[in-house]
Amino acid sequence: MTSVKNLPLIYFLGILLLVLFSLLIFSDLNAKDSKKKLIVPDINKLKDGNFKKSVLRGQDLVKKTPDLLPDHVGGKISCTNCHLQMGTRAKAGPWVGILARFPQYRKRSASNATIEDRINGCFQRSMNGKPLKTDNQAMKDIVAYMTFLSQGYEKDDQVLGQGIPKLVLNQEPDVKNGKRVYMAKCAACHQSTGLGIAVGESRVSIFPPLWGKDSFNIGAGMARLHTAAGFVKHNMPQGQEGTLTDKEAWDVAYYFSRQDRPDFKNKHNDWPKGGKPKDARY
Repeated sequence: MTSVKNLPLIYFLGILLLVLFSLLIFSDLNAKDSKKKLIVPDINKLKDGNFKKSVLRGQDLVKKTPDLLPDHVGGKISCTNCHLQMGTRAKAGPWVGILARFPQYRKRSASNATIEDRINGCFQRSMNGKPLKTDNQAMKDIVAYMTFLSQGYEKDDQVLGQGIPKLVLNQEPDVKNGKRVYMAKCAACHQSTGLGIAVGESRVSIFPPLWGKDSFNIGAGMARLHTAAGFVKHNMPQGQEGTLTDKEAWDVAYYFSRQDRPDFKNKHNDWPKGGKPKDARY
């Protein structure tokens, strides 16, 4: 039985716990509110001039990358094959507000990367090609397009839906089930061979190759299970996004990400300070 003498102490502890709990709730809500809404600016409202011309060229470059920059793209993948809806779709690596988060420390290189470094990472890995010089007009135009999409955001702003949410399950992937899911849900667009569908004689893909010589190499983020599974879960199949279960996304991502694809010659330079993710292909 609680003594009368202990009642003030019990009340005090109860109030203290209530205050601490309230602070935790407020902190969590505040963290959520700190992320800005993903708002895509209207390109038609840009004033005529050199910046608008550069933005429009950049927009064209990210859509038709293999055709417009053939010396820098090794396969049949454009920037917008991964960064969907011209880099404006939430949870598909949107570029909206991205300039606010660069320079950015990258564990993979153990360095502070500029936006140009990040773009060249995609050229070398996701497009299995060669980097652009920072003073190359194409690089300037791509950055201009991303700058346009970042207007209205301030340094260090976080955006709702930024990046690609990773999916990690506490179970081994079932490659046989992954193949079944692929044939039922993915092959109609990406083909049973995984080679995708290009636009006529163009190297620009309507549906990008998921493996083979024209696909992303083993150094790309999409070659990693956790990233690929998260991308599939939130963005595939097109028109039926979100219909796959976590397990289906997990298994099918394992199936296509582990298929044969080009090597990445500079892989030995990655994660120089350690911390290589478990799902890295090398």
